[in-house]
Amino acid sequence: MTVNDDVLLVHGGTPLEGEIRVRGAKNLVPKAMVAALLGSEPSRLRNVPDIRDVRVVRGLLQLHGVTVRPGEEPGELVLDPTRVESANVADIDAHAGSSRIPILFCGPLLHRLGHAFIPGLGGCDIGGRPIDFHFDVLRQFGATIEKRADGQYLEAPQRLRGTKIRLPYPSVGATEQVLLTAVLAEGVTELSNAAVEPEIEDLICVLQKMGAIIAMDTDRTIRITGVDKLSGYTHRALPDRLEAASWASAALATNGDIYVRGAQQRSMMTFLNTYRKVGGAFEIDDEGIRFWHPGGQLKSIALETDVHPGFQTDWQQPLVVALTQATGLSIIHETVYESRLGFTSALNQMGAHIQLYRECLGGSACRFGARNFLHSAVVSGPTRLQGSDLVIPDLRGGFSYLIAALAAEGTSRVHGIELINRGYENFMDKLVELGAKVELPGKALG
Repeated sequence: MTVNDDVLLVHGGTPLEGEIRVRGAKNLVPKAMVAALLGSEPSRLRNVPDIRDVRVVRGLLQLHGVTVRPGEEPGELVLDPTRVESANVADIDAHAGSSRIPILFCGPLLHRLGHAFIPGLGGCDIGGRPIDFHFDVLRQFGATIEKRADGQYLEAPQRLRGTKIRLPYPSVGATEQVLLTAVLAEGVTELSNAAVEPEIEDLICVLQKMGAIIAMDTDRTIRITGVDKLSGYTHRALPDRLEAASWASAALATNGDIYVRGAQQRSMMTFLNTYRKVGGAFEIDDEGIRFWHPGGQLKSIALETDVHPGFQTDWQQPLVVALTQATGLSIIHETVYESRLGFTSALNQMGAHIQLYRECLGGSACRFGARNFLHSAVVSGPTRLQGSDLVIPDLRGGFSYLIAALAAEGTSRVHGIELINRGYENFMDKLVELGAKVELPGKALG
């Protein structure tokens, strides 16, 4: 792992207190931007966060002739796809490795141009996230795919055709791929065992506003009837429930009190139940949710991650930091990404007592149980955390390291903070607003 030059000094031991705002969900906004490619008219997307994934998609859209400009209100983008064109391979390749979003350009570009080029893909290293399934799906729609040294070249000799697809696992990315491809394909597409996360529902709302015909059944089946043409949309992105939960866990771990403006109860109900079981307190109003540590001991729990409506895997890492301060043994069973518990080694380095296991602990067997992955953990607490040198491994793990550093005694050096910008808008400004004592070497922030 390469240590980035961007380092944040965190002086721990101060409770985070105050108010921050979360904007549109990282797991929806870039996908809604890609959806604008499908339209024959401009689209307006509101509540857009200033994060790296948004900037990457904006750049890729502009390479393909889409005009992207700020709208009338802060956080609004106007996307005009009326002059979509082929992009230079070298320019596209300049974005390789910075995001996994480019794979979702395939269907829209095949519809608009008849061809697409997808470079090598990046993203967080948290376990197998194979893209082969994306290409298999596109072949079922009628695309041809040629593997080249610098990426994948796709063509659609004829109009793509609807198909019948069953996902082996309710993957969010694969579900998005099918939706963005099927809406303009000829005939009906039936997708079974689909992901049904709130961000997927919001993407379906975007596509329906554009003229798509999409029906969701209660058994994870989505049926898409292809149409000949889509228009633009005007849409306000749902708030980022994953970022909201991260700040909630930060309040719990630091004995703090944080009001998260923009957080919504409906998409966070599973998290809120768990937060209450651990001993955290929250209060909901029309504008957001206040999260705080009410005093006393936190309680250990047994927790199993799952696809929605289960406990989201992106909620797990920040909450584990808080569980190091809970009394007793907490059991974590990660069923979504096989390598997501690797971040705990740094917490142990700081003084936590976390042991990883290959067995499925505390719940039902999962697809990783027989595959020799360390995907279960036992957290023994409470333990005092000490400041340390930390290297951020991935987005949620990175924010978890920040929480641990803020909760620890002494000073931590957190390397690779740029990765956090992928999903947390202005996170350093927010830390300062909450009273955190952080600084960039040579430049004080708070």
